[in-house]
Amino acid sequence: MSKYGVISEDTRLFLSRGNHGMIIDGELVPAISGMTIETFNPSTGESLGFIAAGDEADVNLAVHAARRAFQGEWSTWTPYDREALLLRAVDLFERHFEELIEIESLDMGAPIASMRRSKESHVRRMRYFAAMALNVRGETLPHGLGKNVHAMTIKAPVGVVGGIIPWNGPLGGQWWVMGAALATGCTTVLKPAEDACLSVIRMVELMREIGLPKGVVNVVTGYGATAGAALARHPDVDRIAFTGSTVTGRKIIEGSMVNIKRLQLELGGKSPDIVFADADLDKAVPGAAMGVFNNTGQVCFAGTRVLVQREIVNEFTARVGEFAKTVRVGRGLDPNSQLGPIVSQKQLDRVMSYIEIGEKEGAKLVTGGDRLRGELDNGYFVSPTVFGDVDSEMTISREEIFGPVLSIIPFDTIDDAIRIGNQTEYGLGGGVWTKNVSTALRVVNEIYTGTMWVNCYGLLDPLVGFGGTKMSGYGSKGGLAHLDNYLYTKCVYMQI
Repeated sequence: MSKYGVISEDTRLFLSRGNHGMIIDGELVPAISGMTIETFNPSTGESLGFIAAGDEADVNLAVHAARRAFQGEWSTWTPYDREALLLRAVDLFERHFEELIEIESLDMGAPIASMRRSKESHVRRMRYFAAMALNVRGETLPHGLGKNVHAMTIKAPVGVVGGIIPWNGPLGGQWWVMGAALATGCTTVLKPAEDACLSVIRMVELMREIGLPKGVVNVVTGYGATAGAALARHPDVDRIAFTGSTVTGRKIIEGSMVNIKRLQLELGGKSPDIVFADADLDKAVPGAAMGVFNNTGQVCFAGTRVLVQREIVNEFTARVGEFAKTVRVGRGLDPNSQLGPIVSQKQLDRVMSYIEIGEKEGAKLVTGGDRLRGELDNGYFVSPTVFGDVDSEMTISREEIFGPVLSIIPFDTIDDAIRIGNQTEYGLGGGVWTKNVSTALRVVNEIYTGTMWVNCYGLLDPLVGFGGTKMSGYGSKGGLAHLDNYLYTKCVYMQI
């Protein structure tokens, strides 16, 4: 057993490096400045080593490498070549799966048991992009220009894509960008969050074994205000895919104006999960609770505003409070943990401040609200928290907390539920629990949000995709619209 717990030999060797470089043009390199950032295990507070603190100079090198690759060898690869590469990546991922999830669990705190259960969804996403490599196609089109003119469209890769990846699931998050880029023939520069980036470094490093050409995928680590901002405003980056806060999303929009970049933005959320009196509470209680507590509440579309019809609100509140007490909180590598730590001390402080605000503003603390001590004292743990008697105007009902904090808001009629559900600047996700199909469809149609779930929460499939509206951003992850954002349409008129 290492100081981190029971881990594989591959994970131990990776962590033993101490300093983790960036990947630029196929090589592991330090930051040009020589600066580093210490990274910590949120389960214990112990150091995991250092990552390179990249800045504008490093971003320049990575973007130039990506541009050379795009215009060079990579441009000669056929769709079949790219499909084969992506399928080799699936095999590689499966061979190294335990190592990769151990690294991610140590780096951002996700429970290892839930990560093991996520294997199928990761592989499905990767295989989806492999299949889509063979489905990039234009059209031949009718027109009114005469028999001697033929018209068609060609779908061509946009070029260099900057992918700014959040810390709440980097292992999967990188594939929403990297998978689409490889499928369409783009190249990419990935900028993972400084709080959790080790699994991204390791995955891209491993891909050199399967013939990934130099410069096609580059990784620059560093702070968002330096490396991330430099990538967003770089004049030779053609597209940015970003997942993160709405505040940062605004800055990326401003930076994109340098060369009118294409953007895909998945931003904040304050999603309503609406429970009607006729709902099956045996399913709605754990479903709505885990719609918040999953990944320790660190999910953009978490259903943190649970709207409950008044005639069942007391029963529902009591049952959710009891359910929250059964959720096992523990270190990421503990196979019995259902809920891990918050990613960092800074984020823990933010979550605890919102819990304090909720109590001060008059919400009823049903359960939780504590920073966990004892054997978890050195980690960044907070107990699953449930607030009752929440008003839609309270701070905890309006602002994104990004932690395991569930707010119960009573409502009377379906009109009330829809009005309260839409009473937010965000529009990322939402749910409805009812046995009445008419009720479900009305809520689905009238809640202004990018993704809705009925009698479930958080299910995702790349064939369907998901996305947001309002201040939650725009652009799709998954589906044909996702691939389309990595391509541009070239119209061709040919006179024979």
